[in-house]
Amino acid sequence: MKKYISILFVIGATSVLGLASTTAAAQMGGSPQPSSRGKDSDRSSSKSNAEKHYPNSTRSEPKNDMKESDSKPLQKAIDALNGGDDAKAKEEMQKILESSKSKYAQGVALQALANIAFNAQDYKGAIDSYKKLIELNSLNNDGHFDSMFNLVNAYVADEQYQAAMDELKIWRDQGKRETADSYALEGNIDYRLGKYADAVAAIKKAQSMTDKPKDSWNTILMASLSASGKGGEASSVIEQQLAKEPNNKKLIHDALVVYVQAGENDKATALIEREHTQGLLTDEADYKLGAQLYDQADKPAKGAALLKEGIDKGVVKPSYEMYKLLGDSYALAQDDANAIAAYTKASPLAKDGYVDYVRGNLMVQTDRAREAIDAIKQAIAKGGLKQPGQAYILLGDAYNQIDSMGEARAAWQKARAYPDAQKMADQRLGAGGQVKIKKKN
Repeated sequence: MKKYISILFVIGATSVLGLASTTAAAQMGGSPQPSSRGKDSDRSSSKSNAEKHYPNSTRSEPKNDMKESDSKPLQKAIDALNGGDDAKAKEEMQKILESSKSKYAQGVALQALANIAFNAQDYKGAIDSYKKLIELNSLNNDGHFDSMFNLVNAYVADEQYQAAMDELKIWRDQGKRETADSYALEGNIDYRLGKYADAVAAIKKAQSMTDKPKDSWNTILMASLSASGKGGEASSVIEQQLAKEPNNKKLIHDALVVYVQAGENDKATALIEREHTQGLLTDEADYKLGAQLYDQADKPAKGAALLKEGIDKGVVKPSYEMYKLLGDSYALAQDDANAIAAYTKASPLAKDGYVDYVRGNLMVQTDRAREAIDAIKQAIAKGGLKQPGQAYILLGDAYNQIDSMGEARAAWQKARAYPDAQKMADQRLGAGGQVKIKKKN
């Protein structure tokens, strides 16, 4: 069940209570925990400072101007909200905005609309409602500043990182609240803005403020260290985590990426092999990452063998992406026969002619010209090639290899229509078709 806001206010003998609590969905690294509880200011003023989220705020809480006549429509809207009927809740909250003279009721309605929009990933809509709520300035400090913090998250989700940072500074300056989550969110934003040193400082501060730092914080920390040229320090961070949780697959995957980025390929491959030996490769993503990192570590034969194992076990499902990756790994390992076989399996699943062109090229180089002709024609027919002229050059070369000079010249003539291939086509046509194709041994 989706969670929204908890709203409690008391007017005389009438009480209206929302049944659920919420946060705007936390972005990676932020993991904010504002509950957005819109408790009425009269009631909250009787609370001790220790119970308030923002006891040191510079803002003076506005008076709750709710009237008894506002309670029934607001309760109706809240019931719809907590019942999961977003459409009905939005309709009722909109009515409150249009008809109620109470700024407090309007603030509650805007808070609800903002959270509904956020949960629906309508971040621009959430931003609009949060901004109106903050400008209205009608809720108590908890509701006001928690919504401001949620606005920061909405900006991050909408990739408006500088606006997010500006709003976070206002939240901290006015709310006077220091939390681990807020510094983790700051680190996330700094990373998005390319301020890697600042991101490292913010994440380390967040980690120092709690004995339960979130895994996502380390992800940003390591990414920031790697991006700032401190791959060795990033490796040290992840290794400390791995020592505590050696079989944590997410940590293992993060470590693999960090090692490759730091150029520590031996560590990366050793970790893949340990993961493999211990039976920790259990899903398609594991095999895919392992194959990719073996390729990047200049050990493509091991990458191909690993991915083929996953396919043979049925863990890796047949798909264009997986067969293409398998073909790429074999090609990098100079295992042309298996590369061609993998690309051939990818071919009927392809949306463009790329793998057909690649397998056609490999076939031409390995004396399989007749098969190459069919593959290259498929590549041309499917389209989507970045350099279609090169496909016609290759087609002509394949025909030339089997001494079908009429077809070869026709293909090269078509290649002349493409600027990137014109010079090569002219050379072949000028040589009378006597073209020597460099073949692999």
